[in-house]
Amino acid sequence: MIKHTEVDGVPAILAPTSGQLHAGLVFRVGQADETLSRSGITHLLEHLTLFPLGIADYHFNGATGSVSTHFHMQGSDRDVATFITRVCASLAALPFERLAKEKEILRTEAAGRGGHVGEPMALWRHGARGYGLAGYPEWGLTALTPDDLRAWAATYFTRENAVLWIAGDEVPAGLRLDLPAGVRRPVPPVTSALPQTPAWFSGSSRATAWDAVVPRSAAAGVFTGVLERELFRALRQEDGLSYTAHAAYEPRGDGSALIVAVADALPEKADAVLGGFVDVLAKLKVGRIDPADVDAVVGKAADALGTAEADAARLPQYAFDMLVGFPLQTLEEAAADLRAVTPGAVAAVAAEALSTGLLMTPGRRSADWAGYATAPQGSESAVPGHAHRSVDVPGHRLVVGQAGVSLVRGDDVATVTFDACAAALAFPDGGRMLVGHDAVVVQVEPTLFEGAAAALPTIDAATAPVRVPMPARDPDDIPRPGDDRRADPRADADTADAGSRGLLVARLVVLWVLLVAVGGFTALLTLGTVMEQGDRAPLVTVLVFLYGLTALIIWGVVRGTRQLRRLRR
Repeated sequence: MIKHTEVDGVPAILAPTSGQLHAGLVFRVGQADETLSRSGITHLLEHLTLFPLGIADYHFNGATGSVSTHFHMQGSDRDVATFITRVCASLAALPFERLAKEKEILRTEAAGRGGHVGEPMALWRHGARGYGLAGYPEWGLTALTPDDLRAWAATYFTRENAVLWIAGDEVPAGLRLDLPAGVRRPVPPVTSALPQTPAWFSGSSRATAWDAVVPRSAAAGVFTGVLERELFRALRQEDGLSYTAHAAYEPRGDGSALIVAVADALPEKADAVLGGFVDVLAKLKVGRIDPADVDAVVGKAADALGTAEADAARLPQYAFDMLVGFPLQTLEEAAADLRAVTPGAVAAVAAEALSTGLLMTPGRRSADWAGYATAPQGSESAVPGHAHRSVDVPGHRLVVGQAGVSLVRGDDVATVTFDACAAALAFPDGGRMLVGHDAVVVQVEPTLFEGAAAALPTIDAATAPVRVPMPARDPDDIPRPGDDRRADPRADADTADAGSRGLLVARLVVLWVLLVAVGGFTALLTLGTVMEQGDRAPLVTVLVFLYGLTALIIWGVVRGTRQLRRLRR
């Protein structure tokens, strides 16, 4: 049974455990509370808080999520009391002499972590705000100052905005929560960049992914388990198309839950996996739910709730529910809700989930055929203003006006208005990247548009509140006339490599044509000599040359094909 108490004005919950004591201090703040131009501030503050604690004999860590930040430790009573107490002390006196190094550590962490399939899903669904920030790099790190961090700590890391949980019988002696007074912070509003659902967009990876937002419930959790079983059965066991076919259920702070499903594939099997994935979703949408799958998922979850450590295992989620104001349940109530889930209830969740779904197709493939709407990739119109012509592509222009900036490429328009600009990345070479709240990006490159450098003061003045100074770019990364590069967080690796593949194909074709032309011309001259002089010796030379030419062409095609395959991977 979970027991409620209070420590220094902070709500605290306890549950018995037969193992080693472990505890956590959770605050109601996370990535979704930030803005894109200051993204990373919570993560940076978490790192700075933990630095003075040094190295301990037992495991401790911190974690920054979408709407919560968690400090936790496992160890002896004394170790846990010391850890939690020192976390609070560190929050009040952050080690700002460590600021530059921790920023570099976070950049290194991001570079080594790599992208997660859920990141593009977040920005396509929510845009460049709130829950969508999980899909972006922590661009705000470079501009963050000690004053920014002090203000953030004073706003969110307070007594009223925290919950302490302890897997143990009592609060360890000496544990103090010396936190400033504040208020409980509501979860941020949910934003959407999708005018209609279900929708689809093409991703860069070989994976097919899908997510949906549904009301949080026991039935929604069971549906997630049933979906995973169906995907695994269809894509791995029956057809042998995927190695990973997985679904996850994540409760959110607004009373909803996010369901994410992923299936990987080899390049040559991507179409089959996409088709099989869509078929599974369609099957569940029309209510074809196997009761045996429901029983299996419910049974497994009920077994977890029936262990002696069940309440202790629930403490982190229980603390989260307290922070976001979700109705609290006893262990018995949670188990009863779970056992009451029927195939009909799961079918109802499936229908709702499919109506809000967002599908990521692998490698430029469409899902229009499956009844999914295309997620918007640009803007409906350009802003009025002065047009700067492209220096090398007729019809392309950059438009800078009083209301915002537009990039026009034929029929494709991308517009970011100044009043809906989430971040303006400023590079020392003069390049600017404006990201709108809807995740649309406009790249301003003075090297590509006539007179664009003269428009920079206007752009910089209008975007000053969200300006993010960026490190100098490598000279090779600065776009030049003739390049076909896009700096768009929505663009994927396949798009970035498209120009390289096209250039390679063009080179192979030109090489082949030159070889054939030279070889043919040489062959004609040689055969003419044979006919005039009656000397067969040159004919042998012609045959040897033609055989060599054929071998060279075959080698070039094979090598080019291998390079193309590497680029696709």
